[in-house]
Amino acid sequence: METRQLGGDGPALSVVGLGCNNFGMKLDQEASAAVIDAALDAGVTHFDTAEMYGGGRSEEFIGAALGARRDDVVLATKFLPRPKGEPYVPGALRRRILDACEASLRRLRTDRIDLYYQHYPDLEAPADEALATLDELVQQGKVLHIASSNVSAEQIATAAGTSADRSLARFCGTQIEWNLLSREVEQDVVPAARANGLGIVPYFPLASGMLTGKYRRGGSFPPGSRFDTMSFFADKVVSDDNFERVETLTAFAEERGHSILELAVAWLAAQDGVASVITGATTPDQVHANAAAASWTLTPADLAALP
Repeated sequence: METRQLGGDGPALSVVGLGCNNFGMKLDQEASAAVIDAALDAGVTHFDTAEMYGGGRSEEFIGAALGARRDDVVLATKFLPRPKGEPYVPGALRRRILDACEASLRRLRTDRIDLYYQHYPDLEAPADEALATLDELVQQGKVLHIASSNVSAEQIATAAGTSADRSLARFCGTQIEWNLLSREVEQDVVPAARANGLGIVPYFPLASGMLTGKYRRGGSFPPGSRFDTMSFFADKVVSDDNFERVETLTAFAEERGHSILELAVAWLAAQDGVASVITGATTPDQVHANAAAASWTLTPADLAALP
């Protein structure tokens, strides 16, 4: 599978990454290991997890499943901000980050995190506290690269300026929700990432399943599907306008011999600055379908004709 560098100085990521949020939630250790094995077989080497996924079990399952294959992958994980309701005092965020890093290293059974994300910005703490702490971890070799997630265009610019002014390790990329049904980030966040040299890692490329074709207008949700078990995602995505959009996109893909799932992944991979598209999976078959989608390279004509 193709690999791309994240930003100007980040790690090389497989263009399709494995989202590991199902590990420890929907999937037990055995099922998670089967998905991991399928990802490696398909050439996926970018594994994206977080300390919050499955209450830490996602990281534990990954560490156990990889074993001696740890050096074959780029491990990306994320730390949470301070607990809600905890008053901010100088140094509180620093301690939170250091503790989170040590716990993630232990659960992942590794001596370094290849790509460490600030999962959400801490709005009360100064930007330089997080960046200075992450710089410490980089200097110690416990973290190789750092990145942001769920940030605004203003926060991207502030972090870039702070790192430059204080000669701190800089974010090499940012992770954002971006797909064919959710394109608001194109107005400001995506241009800010490009302007500041950050690589882009989209998540929810399939819009929680709307862009797989398994949901039909007027039909019931398949038993056990995300929309069936998690109403939050259905409430966010399901609408007549989105069903109409899905039907149009499905026809566009099928006219070119592809599925809407393949279109969803290939379209993101074709966007300037995108290094890797995070795709979740609960079965090996889903892993292979997601990985295969990257083999479709949309032409300029395809992109121009996209409805």
